[in-house]
Amino acid sequence: HVPKGMLFPPGSPHLQSISDTWTNLLNRANSSVSIAAFYLTLRDFDVDLTEPSAMQGKELFSQLKRLESRGVNLKIAVNAPQTYRTDTDELSEAGAEVREVNLQTITGGIVHTKLWVVDRKHIYVGSANMDWRSLTQVKEVGVSVEDCNCLAQDAARIFGVYWEIGALKNGSLPPFWPGRFSALSSTKYPLAVKFNGVPARVYLSSSPPQLSTYGRSDDLSAILSVIADAKEFIYVSVMDYIPMTQFTHPIRFWPAIDSALREAACAQGVEVNLLVSCWSHSPGAMFIFLQSLSVLSKKPLRCNIHVKVFEVPSTQEQLQIPFARVSHAKYMVTDGVVYIGTSNWSENYFSQTAGVGLVINQTGSKVEKGQQTVHHQLQEIFQRDWNSAFSQTLTDEHAEYCSGKKKHDLL
Repeated sequence: HVPKGMLFPPGSPHLQSISDTWTNLLNRANSSVSIAAFYLTLRDFDVDLTEPSAMQGKELFSQLKRLESRGVNLKIAVNAPQTYRTDTDELSEAGAEVREVNLQTITGGIVHTKLWVVDRKHIYVGSANMDWRSLTQVKEVGVSVEDCNCLAQDAARIFGVYWEIGALKNGSLPPFWPGRFSALSSTKYPLAVKFNGVPARVYLSSSPPQLSTYGRSDDLSAILSVIADAKEFIYVSVMDYIPMTQFTHPIRFWPAIDSALREAACAQGVEVNLLVSCWSHSPGAMFIFLQSLSVLSKKPLRCNIHVKVFEVPSTQEQLQIPFARVSHAKYMVTDGVVYIGTSNWSENYFSQTAGVGLVINQTGSKVEKGQQTVHHQLQEIFQRDWNSAFSQTLTDEHAEYCSGKKKHDLL
């Protein structure tokens, strides 16, 4: 999904927009819609602007509001505490069930998941928040899987864990999760389904480990196994990449993913391309860490690792919109596998914060004429972004320039 005003050359690959995807899922809903979200701001009431680009969010909000009258049960599990309740309150009044899920006392983290389960048949998982900006002002990547009840049942079990925690009064987890929440897919036991008509092996992973039910693959382990299995290339597009804790003190060093990428590039000869975001909220430290990766490509070492910084162009008006104009995607494509997640790549997202990943493997599957693997689609999107005018090779200036954009934003 590409934000307004961001133009790629004619003929560039593109995917369906998030608002079309979500609208389509809601149109197909017959009995239930369950949404796990960080927060809900589908209308521009959260900012002191009347923003024409909030139109799609408002339409989506109206659609959610009408579900009850269509006999569709809407459940929303949202992070607590909520700072802005207007949307969730109004949906509650229209018949939705809303539960605030407070992980603070349980894991010290938040619910950062972005997951939809519709009729236990269709799902959406990806980077887009339930926010009007996600539909028009932010670059997102997600996947919608339709008519796949085995995967949807599994996603419903992850949602069920949040829903259950939302009902807890004492802020502690049950000593063990009942079997009805156990994983139906994992690294070891992927589901055999068809994506785009092509056979695929897929599974859902989740974080943090404290919320993992029996058999559930841990999100970090999923990422590490995808990296370890790559033979030729690893393309990563994430907003933030920091091998440290971001929100806890004292700061801990957290080299898990970083070491795996170094290993792949320097010991296995795998081409590693890492694309991160540059906007006013970029942590300056990230660029220094990334320099320590890109320096490995110098001779005599010549590890096959490259880092680029992606910046969404903005007009003066667009710069006035808070938390917009950024590439918010969190995905990885290797020569064998696609990983689409909801977490940024720094420690807290995997140790404390609730998130979900979807791993899709279509290697060795027969592709008929006119079919495209998910893998091929995302590889094309990554290469389009990597080779675009919006990407620059990482330099010494980026740390100051990206985190220094804060000053300009205020003007």
